[in-house]
Amino acid sequence: MRRYFLGLGAGYSKKQRREMLLAHGTEADYFNLQNYIIKEYGARQVLITRNGRSAIAGGLKYYFGDEGGEVIVNGLTCHAVIQGVKGAGMTPVYADIDVDNLNFTAKSLKKVLTKKTRAIIVQNTLGNMAPIKEIEKFAKENKLVLIEDLAHCTGRKYADGREAGMVGKITVFSFGKDKTIDVVNGGAVAFRDSVAPLVNIPLMRPPIMEVIRARLYPTLGLICRGASYVRLDGILLKFLFFTRLIRKSADGEIDFKKRRLSYFQAKLALGQLKQRGKNSKKPIREFKLVKNRDKILKELQKMGYYLSGFWYERPVAPIRYYRFANFPEKKCPNAVFVASHIINLPTYYTERDLTPARRLIMISTVEGKK
Repeated sequence: MRRYFLGLGAGYSKKQRREMLLAHGTEADYFNLQNYIIKEYGARQVLITRNGRSAIAGGLKYYFGDEGGEVIVNGLTCHAVIQGVKGAGMTPVYADIDVDNLNFTAKSLKKVLTKKTRAIIVQNTLGNMAPIKEIEKFAKENKLVLIEDLAHCTGRKYADGREAGMVGKITVFSFGKDKTIDVVNGGAVAFRDSVAPLVNIPLMRPPIMEVIRARLYPTLGLICRGASYVRLDGILLKFLFFTRLIRKSADGEIDFKKRRLSYFQAKLALGQLKQRGKNSKKPIREFKLVKNRDKILKELQKMGYYLSGFWYERPVAPIRYYRFANFPEKKCPNAVFVASHIINLPTYYTERDLTPARRLIMISTVEGKK
């Protein structure tokens, strides 16, 4: 029976695996990426970073300096966003979500607005587009900086026809694993405001181990998936984590001043960014809310669908970082409900491949809160 791996680098094509192993880049590729973002997204300044969380931290820190204050984030999010906000010396504040869209609304933003609020980060969760018009209006009325995080939605358009990244004063990119632009790690922040700050470009090379991990990850993922057929994937993964040849995405550091992204990754990220319209016709993942999620996951595995993790099993994922998130569960009941019932499938498989899984999931769907 064929297996469908919903994680562990399964989204890379043969071409992408080969490019990650063999691609060569130069300083020109690095600045070509920077200049392309400036041109396409109407930016005054662009900072290329080692990862997405550093892009968030750098965007906030350069824009607000040591001012501090609160940043409203989505009630269903990842540790990287929280780490980025805290890395800028600011405080994340969670706004509850709409269960049908997985994004906050102007109504939920209003509930958490305070005199300390400085910015809002719109993340368009899983590629589901937020109600940008009402959020944009709310930001303008309250003199808040609107930040768009394109990790899940590069190239996608809002209901009003505008492309994600063309609305806010700051646009953040992530080039990490399973994102819409995926070169294993990396990020960027574009300052679109007329008062954009002057940023310092990191000049030091990335750590050699980070480069090795990036080059090998798509191929090692393929090997691990193959090893699962003879039940050796667990042993192999333990070895790869022990030797640090694979590292969990949530474990990255904040660094937007010292070390740059490798040139070959900048080159590949630019190539993918140029294809963003073609590659963004579907959300990055499709989701359903189900009863008895653990039971459904076991049934899916019997059918050949293997999830090595899913977005998001806690309102702030992954689980091992949740206790540090200071998440207000009573104030965000929709996010808590969704995190307890969500199953989502990556859309890089064909419709035919995913149909049996969809059928199983559909018979167990559950109505959410509002």
